[in-house]
This record gives sequence, C-alpha cells and structure tokens, in this order.
Amino acid sequence: MIEKGAEIAPAKGKLGVLCVGMGAVTTTFIAGVEAIKKDLAKPIGSLTQMATIRLGKRTDGRSPLIKDFVPLADLNDIVFGTWDIFAENAYEAAMHAGVLEKELLVQLKPQLSKIKPMAAVFDQNYVKRLHGTHVKTGANKMELAEQLMQDIADFKRKNKCARLVMVWCGSTEVFIKEQPVHKTLASFEKALRENHKAIAPSMIYAYAALKSGVPFANGAPNLTVDIPALLDLANKNGLPVCGKDFKTGQTWMKTMLAPGLKARMLGLHGWYSTNILGNRDGEVLDDPGSFKTKEESKLSVLEYILQPQVYPELYDNFSHLVRINYYPPRGDNKEGWDNIDIFGWLGYPMQIKIDFLCRDSILAAPIVLDLALFMDLAQRSGMRGIQEWLSFYFKSPMCAPSLYPEHDLFIQLMKLKNTLRHLRGEELITHLGLEYYD
Repeated sequence: MIEKGAEIAPAKGKLGVLCVGMGAVTTTFIAGVEAIKKDLAKPIGSLTQMATIRLGKRTDGRSPLIKDFVPLADLNDIVFGTWDIFAENAYEAAMHAGVLEKELLVQLKPQLSKIKPMAAVFDQNYVKRLHGTHVKTGANKMELAEQLMQDIADFKRKNKCARLVMVWCGSTEVFIKEQPVHKTLASFEKALRENHKAIAPSMIYAYAALKSGVPFANGAPNLTVDIPALLDLANKNGLPVCGKDFKTGQTWMKTMLAPGLKARMLGLHGWYSTNILGNRDGEVLDDPGSFKTKEESKLSVLEYILQPQVYPELYDNFSHLVRINYYPPRGDNKEGWDNIDIFGWLGYPMQIKIDFLCRDSILAAPIVLDLALFMDLAQRSGMRGIQEWLSFYFKSPMCAPSLYPEHDLFIQLMKLKNTLRHLRGEELITHLGLEYYD
C-alpha cells in the first residue's frame, strides 16, 4: 500500500515505450505522438494530456491538468521500440494499416522510418490466421525469453533510456485457462524450458519484461500476466502490471450505458451485440480459438455491472450475445451494432438501438499513451503488482484474486483520479457535498 503523498521519483531522462506488435494500434499510437510533438495534431482522447483533475471543494476553483498535477514523462522524452512478425518499419506498417491519412504519414516519414521492429516471438498455434516471417528461433521458450531480455537491454543502452515500459499491442491469442504450470515461478520457468503448450508467446514477453525490471500492460484479452507465477514475479521485483484488453468500442459503450440502466432500476431482457471489422485484429478473431478469448472478455462486463444475483427481478437470466465478423472492406473502421431489450414501470418493454461506427485504432492509441505514462508513474511511485486504478482502460480489469472486477466506467474514473489525489497528498473526492449547505 502506498502512503498518502508518497515521494515520487522525478521523470528524468528518456522513457522507452516498448510495444509488442506493430500493426494498426501501435503505428497509430506512434505516429500520433510524433504528430503531436510536431504540433500537427492534438492529443484528443488522452486523459494524461487533456483531462483536468478537481482538487478540493467545487468552490476552490482548483482543476489543473493531470499532466501538471503529477510528474509524468514528457512526450518529447519518449523513445519507441517494437517487435513484430513482419519486418516493415513504422512508416511502411502505418501505410499498410491504412488508418491515418497518407498526407500526414508523409510528414512523419523521417521519424517513422527509423523505427524498425525487432524479430518477434511467435507461434502460429496461438494465432492461427497470421503467418509471421520476422520471428525468433530458439531451442525452447526460455531461450526465446532470454533473447527478448537481450533485446530489452540492447534497446535501453542504444537509446540511452532511463526507464522502460512494455505494452502488449499484439493479436488475441487462442483461449487458454490457468493451469498448474502457471502457479509458481519455478513451475513456470520449468515449463518455459520444456516448451509447455500452456506458455503462450504473450507470457514469454511478460516474463522477459518483469525479469528485466520493466512494467507490463496487457492490451489483449489473453491470459498473460494475470497468473500467479508472473504476479509473484512482479511483486518480488517491485513492478506494476495491468490489463487486460483495451476498452475501445462496443464494450466502452456498455460500461457507460449499463450503469445508467441500473441507476434507474430498469430491467434487461437481452443485449445482442455484433461487430464488423476488417483489419488484422478482425482477421485474427475470425479464428474460433482467438474469438473465444475475446468473447470471454466481452461477456463478463454486463454481469458484473448489473449484478443479477443482487437484482434478480431486473437482471436474472438476461440474454447476452456477442458476435464478431471479419469483413475486409471495412478495414480499421469497426462498426458495433447493439440491440438492447429493456423493460420499465409495470414491466412495459422498450428498446435501445446503437450503431457505433468507430475507428478502432483511433480509440486505442490514446489508451496506449496513457498506460505507458501512468505505468511509468506507478513504478516511480513505488507501486507494485496489479494496478486496479487503471481499470478504466480495460474490458477485463485485473484485480486482487479475492475481488470481483469493477466495470462501471464512472466508478473506474473516480478510482483513477482518487489514486492520483492520494499520491499527491490531496483529499479524496467523495461528492458528498454536505459542506456547501451547512
């Protein structure tokens, strides 16, 4: 537990942000930061760059920007490193992803062309629809982890970084349940040496990061760092971890709407969700094994928010279906369509329809930025293990084993901002407000 007003080490020197995967999300993130640094765009969607935080009473008029309130790394001090299964540099990969306008990318070509991915740890058994050509080889998974650790050390030295963070921006792996080899660090390392099938590539990256003293954030729904062996390693090495699965489109809408339904005590008969998506993520999720991992992440949200065990008359046995369809013409412009059957006073039925034509990577990129900066802050503040205060950014937030995850977007935001207030020795905001009427 971090004490109120704990000392935070200054954000001196360069911060290396290591992204696993250099597809649409990573290239949009990197190009976006470079565009912001050149004053070609604004950091819209980023709490760390644009949001304020209220301090004290409403009448005090104290609402600084978050980046002025806590000592975050400056964007000009960020250095990017990546791994990918294809050898394209960031400029080529961004052009291939087709998210950002070519005119903007041409202006950023000098910066993006210099960012070349390191060869990735990849196994097609875990991502069926991709065929990697820029991949590492080794005698076993432990040897691959050691190669990643060498990559990390070389990158830090070459770029003269003071600190590093790692964010998984790679594909969704096939569904894996926790197994005995995940229980202890000893059993996990033995499984690495024995090439155990329960050790997915994302776990190898997380292990390499934590062994190298690097905080790790998981942006996919994979069972990655949320296993006892790696959580113990994170706590032992004093490192923050968080995840999982970036909350961008349809699930983000659910975590806004479902709290509103429960707040008004309106009932739910069913919530049907379908998506069409044409980028690499959509192609990967076209495989049933990878879709199962994503489905588990998406389905848990409503049950935790609506609490059918507490409100059985309103939410018991509601139907919740999720579909994802790979549709190449749509590219990165994902469409999420929801049909919501609700009921109100005297049981009278009503419906809500949502058609969210979003841009997946445009919504994800500022999440990557915020996580990188907040995880660096957490490490400099002496925070270790699961960072539940960052649940705001995830579909399946990690939390202590004895807890259920908090999915309500507004509670998540309050938790995030109150954590920042606690770190800086400010009073927490409860919104009770009785002092205004004494």
